[in-house]
Amino acid sequence: MDMRSMLILAVLLALIREDKGQTPTVSLLPKFPQVYIGDDVTLICNRKGGSKPTTWFINDKQQSHQDYSMFLTAVTPQNNGVYKCRQDGQMSEPHTLTVLELEPHAQLSPSVGGAVMTKGDGRNLVLQAEDELKNWTCSVLRGGSRFGLGVNLDEQMKRAVIFAELKEAERATFWCQKKEIHRSNTVTLKMTELMVMLVPPAVPALQGESVALRCVVWGGPKLENVVFYKNNTKIMNSPEGTYTITKATQDDNGNYSCHATYRFSHTSAGAAQKEGDSDAQELKVIGGPAAAVISGSTKSLQCSCPRCPDNCTPCHWYHTLFNDPHSRRRLPENDRSITAEEEGLYSCRFDCGKGLSRFSDSYSYHAQPESNVMPIMVAAILIVLGLLIVLLIALKRRRGESNVQTTKQDKDKTTGGEYEQIQLKNKDQEVYHTLGESTGKDQAEGGYEPLQKKQEEGVYHTLGPGEGQGEGQGEGQGEGQGEGQGGYEALKSVKAEVYQTLSSADAKKPEGEAEGGYEQLPQKNKDYEAVTVENMSKSNSRTRIRRFITRWARARARTRPRGVTNPYKRSRRRGCTTH
Repeated sequence: MDMRSMLILAVLLALIREDKGQTPTVSLLPKFPQVYIGDDVTLICNRKGGSKPTTWFINDKQQSHQDYSMFLTAVTPQNNGVYKCRQDGQMSEPHTLTVLELEPHAQLSPSVGGAVMTKGDGRNLVLQAEDELKNWTCSVLRGGSRFGLGVNLDEQMKRAVIFAELKEAERATFWCQKKEIHRSNTVTLKMTELMVMLVPPAVPALQGESVALRCVVWGGPKLENVVFYKNNTKIMNSPEGTYTITKATQDDNGNYSCHATYRFSHTSAGAAQKEGDSDAQELKVIGGPAAAVISGSTKSLQCSCPRCPDNCTPCHWYHTLFNDPHSRRRLPENDRSITAEEEGLYSCRFDCGKGLSRFSDSYSYHAQPESNVMPIMVAAILIVLGLLIVLLIALKRRRGESNVQTTKQDKDKTTGGEYEQIQLKNKDQEVYHTLGESTGKDQAEGGYEPLQKKQEEGVYHTLGPGEGQGEGQGEGQGEGQGEGQGGYEALKSVKAEVYQTLSSADAKKPEGEAEGGYEQLPQKNKDYEAVTVENMSKSNSRTRIRRFITRWARARARTRPRGVTNPYKRSRRRGCTTH
């Protein structure tokens, strides 16, 4: 055997030996140190020399999948296990997959849209984290290659934005991480070249929550009818183009598609009717990460997590304003119990080191009514006080007007000769009568003069013209001229005594006495008219006497000659005063 033949044989033996010594390997893409529930990951079985038909084993159980790559969507603990692959009779080393029932430390989600977009399209993905985003980087996995992405950091909003596009790949997975320690969830976008698209959510569907599947036509024509299918079976018609699952369960898992009838009527009034089918998209409903549970009584709030591992000790609290869902901020408290101070929505979750629990449901806290009781009471008291003040002022003004009217009427009565009883300071001790006309300089007509208590049951009469002229020229001249006409004089307060009025002709005129004086007559004399006062009540007696005197005075006034006045007044010796 020549040298040339020996060289060819050695090369062939080396190639055969190398081929038999190369075994396949199972690798995880992206190469995450931890896999969180809901992640999209890819397992690849390959060896040097290219891909070949592959047989997969999970926990030593052979699978029907024969492609060298295995794409797992929205992984859960049910995907935990040992993965192996076999190519050309060669079995790979085992690869263990462990899914944590926790959330990563940051959240990545599309700003708009779902998980499907047309070829050549792109959209923004928003990254949000509790700590600073300066040291965060983002990547995309297209096929089997990883590429870095530019990050637009918005420190004021505490978020970062990346632009996601598929290029020529049918599917791409996006994520962000911080120095191989913390990372976000994954978002997988799929491409379609059809006019009609079924768009599921870009994030996993959680059990018990609402899920919306939208049938969209590229270009935004007017939809006339949409038919939805699940696993190639018709489920419903929807003119709006949306199929909503109110409370998703495991039974809703499957492949969904839609058939749309539409017109581009916004570009042409006579546009023809068109129709088309969408690609089938997988919907997977998962239980989600371990969720925290919030409970509270008024201002006292408590947080717990029954499904969380034992090492989940720190508790994070969050507050969100009622009218701003994007205002969520982390509170400084780390205890499992806090006291709510500010109105809004409160939520909590636990920190478990490698990941976080799921957010609890929001607890709505409103300020208690007791805090407003004091201002309301003060306002009510001020209102009541104001009303009372207004009422008192109104009553005071009304009383003042009444007093003014009464005073005015009294003035009119004193000048017009009308008679009115004056309020008595002591009704039991003084009795008043009205003086007819007063000639005094400081006296008005119809003045009042109090009588002594002993005269209370006496009988009064009016002095006529010329009667009662001063009891002495020296003593009564000036005083008599100051007295008005028609004065009154009380008779003796003796019930058994009888009085008469002497006319000017019959009256005895002792020296110093005025005409028309009074004289007590014997009881059997026939020239007098007797008036007997017997046990009348005070009120009736006064009323009758006033009426009698008034009528008598008016009669005397009619018979008195014009221009004649009574110049006499009461004698000081009888205890009367001039008004």
